[in-house]
Amino acid sequence: MTKPKTLARIAGLLYLALVVLGTWAHLVVRDGVHVPGDPAATAANIVAHETLFRWGLAADVLMAVVFVFLGLALQRLLHHVDERAATALLVFVSVGAGSILLNLALHHGALRVATDPALTDELALLLLDLHGYGYTLGGVFFGLWLLPMGYLALRSALFPKPLGVLLIVGGFAWIADPVIAFALPGAPGLVRDVVSAPTSLAEFGLMLYLLVRGVRSPVPAGSENVPSRVL
Repeated sequence: MTKPKTLARIAGLLYLALVVLGTWAHLVVRDGVHVPGDPAATAANIVAHETLFRWGLAADVLMAVVFVFLGLALQRLLHHVDERAATALLVFVSVGAGSILLNLALHHGALRVATDPALTDELALLLLDLHGYGYTLGGVFFGLWLLPMGYLALRSALFPKPLGVLLIVGGFAWIADPVIAFALPGAPGLVRDVVSAPTSLAEFGLMLYLLVRGVRSPVPAGSENVPSRVL
């Protein structure tokens, strides 16, 4: 049977891999070729960096797989705390991973259009823009899984209570971001930056805690009544 601290460290490594893969694919690869409002430049960048663009898609596929394994590791670590909440965590993670994979059809579509002279550059830009919208909408499930995770952290002695609160706040912030993006498209970018700050703190806080601390050692039942020293 895997020890809780070992399982937590495995989850931390999976979390780190997820962050690295997702950040590279979204902020380096796609943002590197995407030129808002300029179809010709966007299509030209995709063609010029076709191999990199394909690797960005592959990184997102791997990220989705890693995300599911992270959910499995956390479900196994915390199922004894609340079976239903741990199951909800795994369900939300799985749906979130599925949304990542479905959204990649738009990523690949942009590549197909950009490399086909018979198709227009405007379509390539549209598909890449739609992928971005899908990425934002997918944030709903990135937020939903943090809610049961935060609840489990609050209920469990394995995690500090402030981290559980931060995870719940970060979960609601993830959900609020797409609402603001689509309901208030004219809102200043600073608004979304402020709303997204708790998500970064929550997720990086959980990742670092799992990697560095693992989990707290469970206190044996009844030991809290034992004097710390014998006179």
